[in-house]
Amino acid sequence: MLSKITVVGAGNVGATAAQRIAEKELARTVVMVDVAEGVPQGKGLDQWESAPIELFDSRVIGANGYDESAGSDIVVITAGIARKPGMSRDDLLNTNAGIVKSVAENVAKTSPNAIIIVVSNPLDVMCYVAMKASGFPRERVIGMAGVLDTARYRSFLAEALDVSVRDIQAMVLGGHGDTMVPLITYTTVSGIPITQLLAKDKLDAIVDRARNGGAEIVKYLKTGSAYYAPSSGAVQMVEAIVLDQKRILPCSAWLQGEYGMKDLFLGVPVKLGRKGMEKIIEVTLTADEKAALAKSAEAVREPMSVIKL
Repeated sequence: MLSKITVVGAGNVGATAAQRIAEKELARTVVMVDVAEGVPQGKGLDQWESAPIELFDSRVIGANGYDESAGSDIVVITAGIARKPGMSRDDLLNTNAGIVKSVAENVAKTSPNAIIIVVSNPLDVMCYVAMKASGFPRERVIGMAGVLDTARYRSFLAEALDVSVRDIQAMVLGGHGDTMVPLITYTTVSGIPITQLLAKDKLDAIVDRARNGGAEIVKYLKTGSAYYAPSSGAVQMVEAIVLDQKRILPCSAWLQGEYGMKDLFLGVPVKLGRKGMEKIIEVTLTADEKAALAKSAEAVREPMSVIKL
C-alpha cells in the first residue's frame, strides 16, 4: 500500500477510478481533485462512507486544489471534457491540452516524484502534453489506452466464442482511436491461435468493433462516454505499479527508437513496476502490422504538431 494516490478529475472516470483504488486499498489516502466546488468533496465523502460496507480503510477525500494531494506517489489524470456524439478525439485537442498542461504543472510542483498515468483524451497527445509540462522522465509518464482497447477486443472475442474472458490473451498496440492495431498473430484462447477458432470475416468485424468501441458507447449514452472500463484500465496500471507486479501491459509510452519510431507516445507492450515504465517490450510484427502501426503513429503525430506548449 502506498501513502497517497491522487485522481485529478471527479467526473465519471475519475470518481469510479478513485472508488476502485480505495476498495483495493492501494493507498492509505486517495485524493480526488476537481475544479467543481463541492463535487470532489461530496463524492469523496460518499465513497468513504461506503468503507464500512465494502471493508476498506483507504481514506478518500476531495479537494479543489493540489495542497491535499502533495506528496502523491501516483497521479491519475482524467480531467478534461468528454466526447459528445459526432465529436472526434481530435476535437478535444485544444481544450484538453490546456487542462492537462495545468494539471501536470501543478503535479510537478506538489508531487515531484509521482508517476503520472494519463487517461484524458486524445490520449497519446495528452501524454505528450503531460510529459512536457511536468518535465518528468518518460518512465514516469504513461498513458492508459492499450489496456482499455485490449479489454474491449477480448470482451468481444469472448462473446463471439462463448468462452470465459479469462482465457482470451491479446494485445492491442498503436494510438488510442480508430487506428489502433490489434495483433491477430498474438491473439489466443488458452494458447490456441484465434485464427483456428474464428473465420477471417468474423475476426475482422470484431477488430473493427474494438476500434470503434468508445464511439459505440457514446452513441448509446448520447450525453456521456465510457467510464467503467476506462477506470478499470487505469486502476489495473495503478495496481501493477503499487504492487510492483512487473505486468506486461499495452500502454502509451514515449518511444525513443523502439519499433523504429522516435519522439511520440504510442501504445506498446510495457513492463510496469514500482518505478513506473521499467521496459518497453519489442515484439516481432508482420508486414501488415508494421504498416498499420506506422499509420497509427502518423495519426498521433499530426495533432502533436499543432500543440503550443
